[in-house]
Amino acid sequence: MDVYFAQASGTTKYVESSFSDNKYTSSKPADKPAFDSDTAANGDLASALFNPAEGYLQGSHWSTSFQGMATEPFESRISDVLMAPITESEIEIKPDGLLYLPEIKYRRILNRAFGPGGWGLVPRGAHSVSGRTLSREYALICLGRFTSQARGEQDYFDDGGLATATEGCKSNALVRCCKDLGVASELWDPAFISQFKAKYCAEEWVTHAVRGSKKRMWRLKTRQWEYPWAKK
Repeated sequence: MDVYFAQASGTTKYVESSFSDNKYTSSKPADKPAFDSDTAANGDLASALFNPAEGYLQGSHWSTSFQGMATEPFESRISDVLMAPITESEIEIKPDGLLYLPEIKYRRILNRAFGPGGWGLVPRGAHSVSGRTLSREYALICLGRFTSQARGEQDYFDDGGLATATEGCKSNALVRCCKDLGVASELWDPAFISQFKAKYCAEEWVTHAVRGSKKRMWRLKTRQWEYPWAKK
């Protein structure tokens, strides 16, 4: 069961819906927080992010459509670009040992495959807030076809960082959608991950220069520790 906006008699409301054969059918009103400008102005961030006036589901069939889903494979030239082996020199590693490809690399791959303007991310729902984590559902549309859908999320520390967090949500959703297209699939392959870490990465005990605390962290062998962390 999904939730989306319905426009009726000049008013916008949430309704629950189900889909069958790529079409949505509404059932009953759903209990969702309505947008209140006074509440938002008083700092209720969750209510503000469920703003029905945001317009992301009004006047666009892509807000609910699955048009073109799994109708046929993309041409071989596009598939070759999307599923090309990852360039190992572009892989990064987080201090906790998670391998990743910078988000801009995914955009460049999509641009090479479909051309600038040949793909796009479409919001499929309102932002939601859980604690200090912002999230939103997006669909990836390529050459006029629905290709994938994923929820992006981003942590933030204060309301001043909300704009950056919304962009982080979009980028995170893009990376997750690209998994269905085979982009950088090695990064989810346990065998590849183990081999890459053994060859290019190091896990070491490092000390925080201010707090004096110690922690085991990962780095690329070609990089050095940066302040405030140092190997002692």
